[in-house]
This record gives sequence, C-alpha cells and structure tokens, in this order.
Amino acid sequence: MTTFTTVPLFGGALTANLPRDFADHHPPGPDNQEVFLHTTGLTSIIFDITERVIQPNDSSDEAALRFHYTDIVTSSADETRIWADFAPAALAKMPSTPAFPMFATQHLSAAPSRSPQADFTDILLVLVRLAAQKTDIVISINVSHVADEYSRADVDLEARKPGPLLGAAIQMRDRILETFEVKDWDLFVNEEEKA
Repeated sequence: MTTFTTVPLFGGALTANLPRDFADHHPPGPDNQEVFLHTTGLTSIIFDITERVIQPNDSSDEAALRFHYTDIVTSSADETRIWADFAPAALAKMPSTPAFPMFATQHLSAAPSRSPQADFTDILLVLVRLAAQKTDIVISINVSHVADEYSRADVDLEARKPGPLLGAAIQMRDRILETFEVKDWDLFVNEEEKA
C-alpha cells in the first residue's frame, strides 16, 4: 500500500500529496519546475509552471494539452501513442479550475550510451489551466519500463491491463487530482498588472 504525504511545491505556494518514497530532486535549471524521483525505481513526477498556451489556429484546451505533450516527449522516439481520450478531470480542492488528463506511451529508439534502456515509458499528464494568471501547470508522471524492472506478461495496454508500475502511477495521478491546491496566488506574476 502506497503511503502519501502532503508536499509543499514552489516554496509552499502549491501543495499536493505524493508518495513518501519519492525524493525532491533539484536539477540545475529553471525555477519553474519541481522534480520528484522514486527512490528505488525509474518513475518521476514533474510539476512545471508555464505560460498559458494558446495555439494560433486552435485555442482549445485539447490543443494546449497536445502542445504540452509534444513539448515533453523526446524527438528520439520511434513511436508515441496517445491512449486516453480527451476529457476534463476534477481537482477536488479547486473544483472551478479546469484540468485535463492524458495518457500516452513512448517507445525510444535504441541509444547505446543510455543504460538501462527502457522498453517504453508511460506518460500520465495533467494540464491545469489558470486563465486569470495566464498560466498552465503541467504535471507529468513518467514511468519507465525497463526489462528487469517489470514482467512483460503483466502489461497489455490494448487489453487495458496496465501492470503494477502503471497501476501505481494511476493511483498517484488520482491522488494528485484529489489534493492539488494553490495556496499562494502571488506565485503567479501577471506582467500586465505590474505595469
């Protein structure tokens, strides 16, 4: 049974429940991203604050979700597949805030320098849209399936058989949807308001 704990994000401006066996990983780079890595496995949870995406020819939420997805996936993929249909999700603590999930898989082309090489990676994405703040928050749970870390017999996505790794990630995503909350709206600076 996975044990969850409330985790402060971006200095406590946001919070969500995450599994206890994920560690905060501060990579060098932008302050708009928080990364949590599983302490014994190949799963990551990433919270990314971005400027709100509005596509020139399609301003729909689905277009924004697909834009963020293509921004995340690597160009070295042999194949990517989106499995779940586009449908809104509910944020339990922020019911009036639009959120949209996506589930996809990515099969990477062989890279001899990478070890261990994943057979495929599951990507569970949640897009939280904050219109007034002109902000999108992209939450991604990335689950690498490496040959020695899972049993191929346990996974058949065509038959809706996720296996234990993806099953755990779905539980994490659902818990984030239940607990994600903005505690300090001052995190989001609107340049027009500052002028």
